Amino acid sequence: MATTNLTVESFGKTIAGNDIVFVDFWAAWCGPCRMFAPVFEAASQKYPDIVFGKVDTEVEQQLAAAANITSIPTLMAFRDQILVFSQPGALGGAQFEQLITAVKGLDMDEVRESLDAQDAAATA
Repeated sequence: MATTNLTVESFGKTIAGNDIVFVDFWAAWCGPCRMFAPVFEAASQKYPDIVFGKVDTEVEQQLAAAANITSIPTLMAFRDQILVFSQPGALGGAQFEQLITAVKGLDMDEVRESLDAQDAAATA
């Protein structure tokens, strides 16, 4: 599967409608973004069971602001509609492969329990 361009209108639906979604926040003028683009595209071809979305921060400024993007490229990973990874900076191919493997291997019951515990502690 090729990468998908995400917009304000499609972002939420994409996250809600897929098990795993990686999102690359980028801009055309950004050198590290251009370096990471082929790595991201190659992964999208290798893992057709995962959605790989791209957000052009120049075009989708409202979406970038809502996602609190302050540095690009920023990579986010969602699993079962939960943000499980968010980090600025371009990854190399091996690093991105490790991240994909880690996200696929997450025990989402443990993740949800941990989030519930954090919520309980915050409201106590």
